[in-house]
Amino acid sequence: MRLGKIFSIQSGHRPDYILLGTVLFLLLVGFFILASASSDIGKNSFNDTYYYLKQQLIKGFIPGIIGFLAGFILYYRRWKKAALVLFLINLVLLIMVFTPIGKEVKGSHRWIDLGAFSFQPSELLKITFILYIASIFSSGRIKQIGEGWKRYLVFIFVSAIVGILIFIQPATTMAVIVIGSGALMYFVSGKSFKEVGLQVLVTGGLAILAIIILATITPYRMARVAPYWNPIAEKYVPSLVIKNVKNDNFHLSQSLIAVGSGGTMGVGFGKSTSKYSILPEPMGDSIFAVIAEEFGFWKTAIIILAFLVVIWRSTDIALKSHDDFARLIMVGFVSVIAIQTIIHIAANTGVFPFTGVPLPFISYGGTALAVTMTMMGIMGNVSRYSSML
Repeated sequence: MRLGKIFSIQSGHRPDYILLGTVLFLLLVGFFILASASSDIGKNSFNDTYYYLKQQLIKGFIPGIIGFLAGFILYYRRWKKAALVLFLINLVLLIMVFTPIGKEVKGSHRWIDLGAFSFQPSELLKITFILYIASIFSSGRIKQIGEGWKRYLVFIFVSAIVGILIFIQPATTMAVIVIGSGALMYFVSGKSFKEVGLQVLVTGGLAILAIIILATITPYRMARVAPYWNPIAEKYVPSLVIKNVKNDNFHLSQSLIAVGSGGTMGVGFGKSTSKYSILPEPMGDSIFAVIAEEFGFWKTAIIILAFLVVIWRSTDIALKSHDDFARLIMVGFVSVIAIQTIIHIAANTGVFPFTGVPLPFISYGGTALAVTMTMMGIMGNVSRYSSML
């Protein structure tokens, strides 16, 4: 077998430098922001202002560089044959978080601890689930599973397995991100608008029903929804107010104060006051609030614009692709980034209920950063070859 069939050394055009350059910009900005957002916590906990930045570089950026290069060099169509194996391995890892090598953090079983390093198997689904969905719904494979509602049931079955394994950890928002991205891929791969439209309604109904059931049977989920929902219900539908739940919107209140304090120009880099023991999770779930406070409206808008450029270039590559597998990969990966970014920013500005979703490329989290960089490597490879087939 020629190396050219495995690695990207065959003739191809240049990768999308706008996409890759924008990602590099977000990574660099992210390191500066993380250094500021985590400085107080690092100083108080480890007597090292840059402790979390160093951890992000060691546990996130270095593995991410390796993942990016592997994704960028390996010819993207090779992932199609490996997709099922990678997905099955990921499912096993999701089960292993409940074994002795799993690590419980704040009541959640999301980590595998191997001593020298630990990681979140659910984060890996952003790659393995997307690749598997792309492989089964791209040309060639679709004939094996059938069209119409049979095809839809296959997607629901696979998504249900993933959803159950993530929900019991629990990591509800991760399920929304991963399965939501898979759903967008599924609908993009459909050929009948009428049939897909009906399936959208069915899927939406199932999703709403699942959310209601989960919120009802798990008090902590209800407690997260109540502060967001009750003010709306009290004004418009009093009978639907969620009762007997503490209406604690402290996290949202502090986030909104931080965002508002930034004004148009910001208080200055490193000068956020909200990050000092007031704003919960300033280097993770609330990092956008720190960005808005220190940078202000206009500089924050530039960062948001960078995310929009990533979405635009990725979508453009997908539209120009002549390969179904490549197109679905791009749709899946950019959907993960878009959904995660929207949820994070919306939660910090009171548009959505507050959830523990990091901001891609910027929030603290080694596994998340390494996975996102690997995704970008594969997307870079797709940008080189998919439009040539």
